[in-house]
Amino acid sequence: MRALYLAIDGGNSKTDVLLGDETGQILGFVRGGTSSPHNVGLPGAVAVLGRLIRAVHADAGLPLGAPIEAVAAYLSGADLPIEVTRLEQAIAAESWARRTIVDNDCFALLRAGTSMPDAVTVVCGAGTNCVGRAADGRTARFLALGPITGDWGGGHDLADHALREAARGEDGRGRPTALSRAVADHFGLPTVEAVSIALHFGDLPMERIHELSPVLFEVAATGDEVASALIDRQAVEILAQYRVAAGRLDLLDRPHALVLGGGVLRARHPQLHDQVVSGARALSPYVQPSVLESPPVAGAALLALDALGLSAAAEPTLRAEIAARPPTQVRLTEPVAD
Repeated sequence: MRALYLAIDGGNSKTDVLLGDETGQILGFVRGGTSSPHNVGLPGAVAVLGRLIRAVHADAGLPLGAPIEAVAAYLSGADLPIEVTRLEQAIAAESWARRTIVDNDCFALLRAGTSMPDAVTVVCGAGTNCVGRAADGRTARFLALGPITGDWGGGHDLADHALREAARGEDGRGRPTALSRAVADHFGLPTVEAVSIALHFGDLPMERIHELSPVLFEVAATGDEVASALIDRQAVEILAQYRVAAGRLDLLDRPHALVLGGGVLRARHPQLHDQVVSGARALSPYVQPSVLESPPVAGAALLALDALGLSAAAEPTLRAEIAARPPTQVRLTEPVAD
């Protein structure tokens, strides 16, 4: 009988669930909305995962109750040890598989990016995070709870600072910057002051501030000093995370991977990308930087196969299949067939 597993990558905006076998073949692959307990609570997270697991069985043409050897769930919001423990207990109680593995979603991203046993990943998407692992099983991570734990950067932070600098540049409190014109133009308004007033009264939803991260990079690429300073600060923050994580694991003096993930880093903006790569190599001549290409759920799948001792033969097939197979979209507001 073939060995089956479930792999879950649950983020702040989407959740991917994959059902595969020991050969690396993908039998079912679905995508739904957020399953982060920070967004929907612990019972809500388990409910979302349950719906998607029913959906992936249907996608695979397998009945619920088919024997599953392991479920590997890597979730945003599994930051503290107590959060990981609570999630693991709640998921194990559902009896979706004989074995339950739970951890932060950054570890799935790390495994998706490399097979090297010594590795660090820095994720810069909407926010930032960093984890690392060593061949001896040690891990390094940050609390990653936002400003209260010293975090800085990511697309949302960069967008907030772009708007702040645009406003200050326009009214004279800050240095003149092309961000002022670019921000006003982006929202189709005459001034940044008009943008701020529209945000204040709700004529522009606050969420639209997040659109300014790409605007910031476009302005920085023209040589604007104010915009460039924000990009430089982001590079410094990414390198600080890498330095600390790699240092804790004693990796700086031996070969190891550095996987760069998240939308901001995957965009490979030259000013940021080049600083991060050159800065990492200055910190360690042994580092092997790369930008993530596979979806993180591939890492969750490989970690499941690692736990089952099956990844060596299955990894090439899995990577090839996931590159060619888009997930089936599942609307969680609608009934999911059992």
